[in-house]
Amino acid sequence: EVENLIDLEIDGFPSSPKARNGRYQRSTSDWGYVGDLVEDDDKIGLYSYKVQSTITSRLANTMIQAKMVNNARRPQPIMFDVQVPKGAFIDNFTMDINGITFTSHIREKSEARKMYAQAKAKGKAAGIVRSNALDMENFQTEVNVPPGMRIQFQLHYHEMIRRKLSSYEHVISVKPGRLAKHMEVDVRIIEPQGLRYVHVPNSLGDHFNGITTISKGEKKAHVSFKPTMAQQRKCPTCSSTAVDGNFVVQYDVNRETTGGELEIFNGYFIHFFAPENLDPLPKNILFVIDVSGSMWGLKMKQTIEAMKAILSELRAADHFSLIDFNHNVRCWRDNLVSATPSQVEDAKKYIQSIHPNGGTNINEALLRATFILNEAKSLGMLDPNSVSMIVLVSDGDPTVGELKLTTIQKNVKQSIKDEFSLFCLGIGFDVDYDFLQRIATDNRGMAQRIFGNQETSLQMKNFYNQVSTPLLKKIQFNYPQESVSDVTQSSFHNYFGGSEIVVAGKVDTENLQHLESVVTATAANAELIMETLRDVEELDGFMKKDKYADPEFTRKLWAYLTVNQMMAERNAAPTAALKRNITKSILQMSLDHHIVTPFTAMLIENAEKDEIMLADQPKDPRKGCCPGTLGLTPNAPNNNKGIPSWANVTAVPVSFMPEQRSPPVSSVSINRVDNDPHFIIHLPKSQKNICFNINSEPGKILNLVSDPGTGVVVNGQLIGAKKAENKKLNTYFGKIGFYFKKKGLKVEITTETITLKDGSYAITLTWADTGHIIRKQLLISVKRESNVTITVGEEMSFMVLLHRVWKKHPVNVDFLGIYIPPENQFSPEAHGLIGQFASEPEVSIHHQTPGQAPEKPQAIMEVKGNKFTVTRGVQKDYRTDRVQGTDVLCWFVHNSGKGFIDGHYRDYLVPHLYSFMKKP
Repeated sequence: EVENLIDLEIDGFPSSPKARNGRYQRSTSDWGYVGDLVEDDDKIGLYSYKVQSTITSRLANTMIQAKMVNNARRPQPIMFDVQVPKGAFIDNFTMDINGITFTSHIREKSEARKMYAQAKAKGKAAGIVRSNALDMENFQTEVNVPPGMRIQFQLHYHEMIRRKLSSYEHVISVKPGRLAKHMEVDVRIIEPQGLRYVHVPNSLGDHFNGITTISKGEKKAHVSFKPTMAQQRKCPTCSSTAVDGNFVVQYDVNRETTGGELEIFNGYFIHFFAPENLDPLPKNILFVIDVSGSMWGLKMKQTIEAMKAILSELRAADHFSLIDFNHNVRCWRDNLVSATPSQVEDAKKYIQSIHPNGGTNINEALLRATFILNEAKSLGMLDPNSVSMIVLVSDGDPTVGELKLTTIQKNVKQSIKDEFSLFCLGIGFDVDYDFLQRIATDNRGMAQRIFGNQETSLQMKNFYNQVSTPLLKKIQFNYPQESVSDVTQSSFHNYFGGSEIVVAGKVDTENLQHLESVVTATAANAELIMETLRDVEELDGFMKKDKYADPEFTRKLWAYLTVNQMMAERNAAPTAALKRNITKSILQMSLDHHIVTPFTAMLIENAEKDEIMLADQPKDPRKGCCPGTLGLTPNAPNNNKGIPSWANVTAVPVSFMPEQRSPPVSSVSINRVDNDPHFIIHLPKSQKNICFNINSEPGKILNLVSDPGTGVVVNGQLIGAKKAENKKLNTYFGKIGFYFKKKGLKVEITTETITLKDGSYAITLTWADTGHIIRKQLLISVKRESNVTITVGEEMSFMVLLHRVWKKHPVNVDFLGIYIPPENQFSPEAHGLIGQFASEPEVSIHHQTPGQAPEKPQAIMEVKGNKFTVTRGVQKDYRTDRVQGTDVLCWFVHNSGKGFIDGHYRDYLVPHLYSFMKKP
């Protein structure tokens, strides 16, 4: 039954759409001839895949449409899975299933969820989930389609195209997943300022050379990509598509005045400000570089390469320093120094000597950087016309020191005091990019995700180039107050070369013939005053003549900027009352302008309102979406269906447990790692339990299972207690990673979230959820605030247990335990601290003698040719009682398992959460 479930399931499962008489309705949509479709083994055909995008003065309206048919003889799920750029607003979604049309409505989130829950209780609801995928968000739905029936999906979203490195870049994800009889990407650009150039890089690969066409006029352009079915194929005889990536359009506009371009239309104005030909301001820059153990290997090599190139680009007027951190924080120089050739060379040598290891103390590193900049300012060491900034480079969450992200965000905000900017580079797929984005936005900066691959160095340099040339500071936009209202942010700290500042507002066009703007700013050598005058009716004729131009572009841009500004203000609100007021304003804007924000949800209903779906964007994108199901898939599993019996150990209330009751068999016949971290290895043949501890450092990653034969990896990353006790810092597992190589799936479990990754696809639940994720016959079952069970068919299963502690405890931290049954079908190649015992060694324990304590006798153990002393002791199984645990008798091996495990425990340290280990 698990094999019949597709992808994500979290609770309710509605029925397939049917007509009132119980028969499936015939299609009312005219698709024309649908023969000659190329089908995969699932007999699903993609008739057409169409993307239409129109950019009107930087506002891109994009529609993605897919028409599909189920040619199988049985009902089966059809998925619509598209990627939407982060920051885009989804404003419409429709679905047509053989004439049954679903349309969308925006509702306040709690109201939408209530309506959804009512429908789900009647078995008439399904969920649509938006989940994170790199710098995109996945919008996904799945519908169980009867045989011979057709379905059409259509999604609309809009976004503002940002200018970076002197170019606007419009990115459209094009991943149809299969060959389409008709494939088309159509992009139209309308820019009243006039187009300087239009360029389409070969982002989909050389396979599609020469297929894209570009038609450019003075103010308009048309880009078309229409590969035939033969051109879509990966090879002449392949049935799979080569269309799988991002379609990118780059362009720039003409600029005539330094004061910017004013565009006025339909009662709104937009002010585009991007002055050029200015001398750069001197900058004071602190590079804060993560050198924890997870940066080991290619990440560190690429970071060093990029930093050496970046340091070479510092100007003589710049001042700089370097901070590198793991569980400790080190400064190359304790204060800012001039970017002289000798200082730059010394800094390069320092960077080259870095060797990553240990944990991640982000809080202390950023506070040290802010201290250096604040001290330099207070001592009068900074040029009054200079711009100060911090650039943080990191690949992971904090594991040492302050671990709570909101506290780190608050600490940094208080220390920076709006005096300078923080820019964040998140490296790799595992980084908490949303946290970096929040902390950067909170401090007048920006964040960017850098993918950990061969292009890391180039991506880092490109990001630095965006912020390396400050041209203006203290920028103020002024408009006539009697004619203009509801202006979005009108003051900006810095303007960087190659970017653009956009301001929008409402304007009284009935009583105004001209709109004037005055911009004041500090440049390298003077205070600048830049004026712009624009005729209110200048755009009317041009816009009304173009049938593709969006007549609502000014209103949508104003709403887009206003909502984003209010979101930033809400994050920085000092009081709960102010935060509530801003939330109400965001909600009203969302409803007025029909957009999905963190405070609204989109309901998708058929005309009879007896089938309902929910598209819901979470406040915290890492926390998944909503209590629904991805698709209209029947046969929901029970909460415990598919979960192995050993994971469902029935808890016995402690107060009713007989005194002499021995633990159930399932609580001893299992391998586990829990607490600090204590390993218990159960040897089924000899019916012995062997225990050992591993004492390592925070941030280190230990390999538990490494099995090249089955392609399975299980690793655990250590976190430290808040402080040492008796001169010893206890460590625990704060993050556990599972890699199922043959399925291409990764699972990351932390004390906050549970995330499944499949390439660029990712879906996240939190410990506040109870539900299931199913993908490629791998089942993840989450029990709220208790445990996660991962089941892979009948071959293997794992349980991860959550331990919560009092948040204000002076020492202890939340941590994880992992339980692995010895029945898991690992291959003979399996190794790791636990995996090596899949092949049980011969163990002899003899010559038992009294120990120093009566309850702890000693004995001699012989195993693997080694002979050493072991001590009888008690460890805990926490599956039934996560507070007190159940006692498990075992023989304890001292010195981190030396003699019992192969080699030394350091042999089991790996560089990444999903790394295989080399046998010791």
